[in-house]
Amino acid sequence: MPLNRRKFLKKSAVTGAGVALAGAVGAPAAQAVEARKGHRPVKRYALTVMGTTDLHGHVFNWDYFKDAEYADAAGNAQGLARISTLVNAIRKEKGRANTLLLDAGDTIQGTPLTYYYAKVDPITAKGGPVHPMAQAMNAIGYDAVALGNHEFNYGIETLRKFESQCDFPLLGANALDAKTLKPAFPPYFMKTFRVHGAPPVKVAVLGLTNPGIAIWDKAYVQGKLTFPGLEEQAAKWVPKLRSMGADVVVVSAHSGASGTSSYGDQVPYVENSAALVAQQVPGIDAILVGHAHLEIPELKVTNAASGKTVVLSEPLAFAERMSVFDFQLVFERGCWRVESVAASVRNTNAVADDPRITRLLKDEHDVVVAYVNQVVGSATETLTTVEARYKDAPIIDLITKVQEDVVRAALVGTQYASLPVIAQASPFSRTSEIPAGDVTIRDLSSLYVYDNTLVAKVLTGAQVRAYLEYSANYFVRTPAGAVVDTEKLTNANNRPDYNYDYVSGLRYDIDIAQAEGSRIKNLTYGGAALDDAQQFVFAVNNYRANGGGAFPFVASAPEVWSESTEIRTRIAEWVTAKGSLDPAEFASVDWKLTREGTPVF
Repeated sequence: MPLNRRKFLKKSAVTGAGVALAGAVGAPAAQAVEARKGHRPVKRYALTVMGTTDLHGHVFNWDYFKDAEYADAAGNAQGLARISTLVNAIRKEKGRANTLLLDAGDTIQGTPLTYYYAKVDPITAKGGPVHPMAQAMNAIGYDAVALGNHEFNYGIETLRKFESQCDFPLLGANALDAKTLKPAFPPYFMKTFRVHGAPPVKVAVLGLTNPGIAIWDKAYVQGKLTFPGLEEQAAKWVPKLRSMGADVVVVSAHSGASGTSSYGDQVPYVENSAALVAQQVPGIDAILVGHAHLEIPELKVTNAASGKTVVLSEPLAFAERMSVFDFQLVFERGCWRVESVAASVRNTNAVADDPRITRLLKDEHDVVVAYVNQVVGSATETLTTVEARYKDAPIIDLITKVQEDVVRAALVGTQYASLPVIAQASPFSRTSEIPAGDVTIRDLSSLYVYDNTLVAKVLTGAQVRAYLEYSANYFVRTPAGAVVDTEKLTNANNRPDYNYDYVSGLRYDIDIAQAEGSRIKNLTYGGAALDDAQQFVFAVNNYRANGGGAFPFVASAPEVWSESTEIRTRIAEWVTAKGSLDPAEFASVDWKLTREGTPVF
């Protein structure tokens, strides 16, 4: 049975230590290898820890947005059905009793499959379904999963229901009850591995989640949960785990290794702190890294206090890779010691789907495929995001138009109804396309891949100008006369596409020959130069409204309206009501790239 909060708190009260012990599991006898070192026998044990992360609802190698098998230029494959095949092979090779299977979070959001079972046929309904990710991960036999920030996207009720459906604990040592400051989820999981001819090996898994949840899902967690830093909480828990007899300590952290944060100084904790945890907190042997969607087969970090090496690994997201940690332990002076750790990644494109997982979730998959293929309207021409990063594209104008219309309607009869409404939107995908002819839910979903909701804030003209300047830092400075390579024009300072914003309702040029902070030119509203004192209602997604991307002023701006309906749903409703998707109704060229006054394109 899953370890729920009620059981955890009861256990905490009994132990007095504030820790949850997921029952020690006795593995069938594994052989301790004996070697001669002089006349003294040396007992050894080999342990394998497998890890995934950022699964984001990918059960099968299927692209719901394209209604086809997933394919990319690199030849990657996706899905838990492939992971299951890899896991089965390693368990067969190593002996299941000598393995552990973990995940580092972001499980229940990211595909139409997960959206469907959160919103359309929700798991929270009375007699509702069991979440497909719970079904798949239970069947594969996960031992423990760390909470990711996207676990909170549908609210705490959905997360708790998912937790109740899992046969493994959801770990979050730094997800605390806002009132009591006690862990709201199990901080750790422990498992005992039996070794023939030697004492058992105790392995502790500490789960850590991302402090950014406090910003990104503020509407759901404010006043209920708080998320202190990973380093601080690891320093608290690792010594406790060692004192409880843990021979091996593994951290499953939904936090990247770069040491950077996307939210500036809004939260006093580092977003991507996995390497800092390894460096600052002694007593950790290995860290399964998540959140950053990067592939790190093996990263070795030296702990500053102990001088020991900590091995980190991050597998690629969407079940494209699985990390494998191979531990070698030696029994010396009455206790087990980790002699070495080696990490590597396995590629799911090398195996086929596990037919057991296919059979288990075929019905749920088929229901979602039918859902996303519903026709909701027709388009007069094909719309695409292929050039949307560097040219004002009608397909992004569709998003801003929908947001403007929804907010205007919501503010009717309020004191803000007379203010002009402007809106932001980002080019989330480089491959989205709404084809001419029939338009389906999946076409529109591919345009807006995140489950963001809409918020209305009030900004001044001066604040909007600063916002646009910050957004323009996305472009690489390119002098007049230099060759423009569109593949190298964007993502300056490693800024992702989703942190570049269009702003509708204004006209402006972005001069990419200029230094950052001096790029916005000819900024006008209503045909006149923008008045710094003019007030606007800004229609913005909740991620940005709460500080995601660290755009200036927006997080602290007065909020005048918000809702819980996804922007993606609003787009589908808008298209359904119109019946026809004609760019003449929503598209306009509001901005362009220039160099010293000359258009780039």
